Amino acid sequence: MDKLFFRAIVALFFLCQAGFLSAAETYPNRPVKLILPYPAGGGTDSFARPLAQQLAARLGQAVVVENRGGAGGSIGMEYVSRAPADGYTLLLALTPQLAVNSSLYEKIPYDPIKSFTPISLIAEAPYLLLVNPDLPVHTVKEFLALAKAENGKLTYATSGSGSGAHMAAELLISMTGIPMTHVPYKGGGPALSDVLAGHVKVLFAPAVSSMQYIQAGRLRAIAITGDKRLSSLPNVPTIAEAGVPGYDSTVWYAVLAPPNTPRDIVMRVNAELLQSLKDPAFKAMLHANGIEPLGTTPEALTSYINKEMIKWSKVVKSAGLKAE
Repeated sequence: MDKLFFRAIVALFFLCQAGFLSAAETYPNRPVKLILPYPAGGGTDSFARPLAQQLAARLGQAVVVENRGGAGGSIGMEYVSRAPADGYTLLLALTPQLAVNSSLYEKIPYDPIKSFTPISLIAEAPYLLLVNPDLPVHTVKEFLALAKAENGKLTYATSGSGSGAHMAAELLISMTGIPMTHVPYKGGGPALSDVLAGHVKVLFAPAVSSMQYIQAGRLRAIAITGDKRLSSLPNVPTIAEAGVPGYDSTVWYAVLAPPNTPRDIVMRVNAELLQSLKDPAFKAMLHANGIEPLGTTPEALTSYINKEMIKWSKVVKSAGLKAE
């Protein structure tokens, strides 16, 4: 009986192993969800959907972008942290969710490191300092002078409190001492709409969501928050070169999965993402919108998140920021 029992256990073990390997080898055999912790219509959508198309072509299954915005991205983040660890729910998160929220909020329903399985750092991009054309400024120097003269009456819009755009603005405020009033929106789409309508005159936003309005003359680009000019906007200077030395602020994108997602699946998605970032047409689209493709190992992403959490916690603390 003991031998029969032992053989049964061994057989069951190998059966389970075979089932596991089969699941990993046949992944994916149904559509994959890419969760975006932002409302629809913002700049993140403009990046997420082409990325999903690239990934779908390589995985051989549909990759559906699902917007789950709210609470600074915490709703979408918590959803993924509790999703099945089978590779059919992925997450596209940005700097705020992974490096800022833990300092900005007293409590968030996830841990940026422990609640997810890292896959790859995907890309980074600067924000643009934009104004409604009705505002009589064309340079950073003129903008700073107007902000000082308005003494806090000049308002600026972002995609939300604690967003990357908000952090970019707060960094500028802390380095120049200009008084401005933050008007946070529930996503980049509503913020953009109100600046286009003239309800708020200043906007910090990514090029991917604002380029068409700049080209149409409905927004004026004053400066770039990163450390180099964009090839798509060669005449627009960086904030650093326009009079604020040392200023540099960008947003980065990362793909993650629920905790304990099998390594085989993680590496399959990682490999397909890295290939997507090498696609000439996709790279050209990213560069045209001011986005620099990256691509890393899962381990490098974890290291990067830890480093960025330290960096932005200092900004949050020095500016005395709290979630609004």
